[in-house]
Amino acid sequence: MTENERVIDPAEGEAEQPAPSPADVAETNGTLEEQLAAAREEAARNLEGWQRAQAEFANARKRYEKQRVEAFSTANAEMAAKLLPIIDDFERAMESAPDTVRAESWFSGIELVHRKFLNILEGMGVESIASLGQPFDPNIHEALGHESSADRESGNVSREMQGGYRLGDKIIRPALVYVAE
Repeated sequence: MTENERVIDPAEGEAEQPAPSPADVAETNGTLEEQLAAAREEAARNLEGWQRAQAEFANARKRYEKQRVEAFSTANAEMAAKLLPIIDDFERAMESAPDTVRAESWFSGIELVHRKFLNILEGMGVESIASLGQPFDPNIHEALGHESSADRESGNVSREMQGGYRLGDKIIRPALVYVAE
């Protein structure tokens, strides 16, 4: 063997092994065109797999973001639902207060606390549902009954017993209303 035909294995030191002949290489690896075609197929598979993984990752990120927004919205709606009875109590107390109590300086503090609660709800994105005089909508109103009304058209809300609230498109609490006949 000549120096060009000898292959040195580093693990065995200087032991000689015969180099494969060009015919052996061609038989085991195929022609260059076949090797190139196989490499291109593998590259295409790898690219497709990478693109699929990228798409799955982007979809997972979108799902996570959507779930995060929904969870935040649900938490806000639950918190607002817990505050609404307090606001109702404030409104009933202020409406039923006699004029002598309304004249007291501390009563303005009660009104201020009520406004703060309403500002908190507004900051959370909670809106009150306008009902009086509006057409009855079972999606946002809960009818307590019908009553005759000279100043309201039939099918419109004639009286509101409890205000309704929404957060975006979600109804937190429907308005309790009477509907004109």
